[in-house]
Amino acid sequence: MRLDYFKLTLVLVLAMTGTAYAFPPIEVADGKLLRITYEGQFGISYRDTGSGHDSDEDTYEFNFNRNRIGFIGTYNEWLGFYLQTEYIEQKTINILSVDPSDSSRNFYVSDAYVRFMPYAFFNVFAGKLKHNLTRENLESCFESLTIDRSVFVSIPYKTSRDMGVAVWGNFLNNKLQYRVDAMDGHADSIYDPSPASTFRYTIRLQGSFLNPEKNYGLAGTYLGVKDVLTIGAAYQYESKAVYGDIRSKDKVKDYSAYSFDLFYEQTFKDIGTFTFSAAYLDISFDDAHTFADPGVGSYGLNGQKHGYYLKVGYLLPMDIGPGTLQVFARYDDFTFANLNNVVTNTDFYDQDVKRTAFGMNYYLFKQDLKLTAEYSLTDFNNEDSNDPNYKDFSSFDLFLQVRF
Repeated sequence: MRLDYFKLTLVLVLAMTGTAYAFPPIEVADGKLLRITYEGQFGISYRDTGSGHDSDEDTYEFNFNRNRIGFIGTYNEWLGFYLQTEYIEQKTINILSVDPSDSSRNFYVSDAYVRFMPYAFFNVFAGKLKHNLTRENLESCFESLTIDRSVFVSIPYKTSRDMGVAVWGNFLNNKLQYRVDAMDGHADSIYDPSPASTFRYTIRLQGSFLNPEKNYGLAGTYLGVKDVLTIGAAYQYESKAVYGDIRSKDKVKDYSAYSFDLFYEQTFKDIGTFTFSAAYLDISFDDAHTFADPGVGSYGLNGQKHGYYLKVGYLLPMDIGPGTLQVFARYDDFTFANLNNVVTNTDFYDQDVKRTAFGMNYYLFKQDLKLTAEYSLTDFNNEDSNDPNYKDFSSFDLFLQVRF
């Protein structure tokens, strides 16, 4: 059964019945302001595997990619807070797998932190917030060039957010930015005990050579509003993070990771806006996965790995109908120390996965109302004939984004 792309597109277009408006801030007392926001991404996903008796039939799913209500509080010009909640149904179609049996629902707080910003060169965020290892994690998921961030850049245990403190600021007219954070990292558990209670530390530096990117949050595209050329590098470390052998409480291993990234976007008059982004990421547990009973966070999708991604985009200089069209492509190539958790099978050490994707964004009200379509191909260097989740597959996603 082949996917009817036209029908999928029509379903989402018919869903666009409203216009996005920003809710004005509410003055709660003595000049203190509170703004309430809603951000959602709803759509349909398709994969050419995962269903049927042998898990080799097509799979379709409606779901939210994100579904959030946020609260932004401002006490004065340098003190405030940010709180964001998330409600989402468990997805059948996941990054590398299809799991129709999981029907759980999740409601949780994704972000909750106090913002202390007295100077351009010194700011403090404290609470649950994003780590600073990768640019992809710092880019807003609602201002992404592609349908989402790279599916392979999540880090171990606390994949995107963690509890901790981040100190950051800008120098040289906002051309140079530093970030330093200390966060919980691997929390002890009965199934994956931590050898010691230690913090995870990150340092990031980035330089902007055109218009500066001076905020804590970044974007995957600025839609031609400003020309940007930013180069960044980061290092992350946690001592005594995992056991190589949980059963004997032996082979204690540290965690370390580093990343390099480049982001370039420039508008040329009457030609359009071009975007290019690339990054390299290396995560290591000092080969903990090669021992008898390693900590489960040291291997798998978010465990020891290295790889890179490339992204390109082109925003047309004129409107197409009521909106603006942007086309994009991306390529991810990551090697996982052990991807499918078969730690006794050396054939699956150094599993290389490549993902190629093409798509388009159609902006009706910039990022507040847009339609994104993406087609992707995922290729495994070592396919597992006994596991349908580790065979090559293709996917198609169509999502409507709304922000109020």
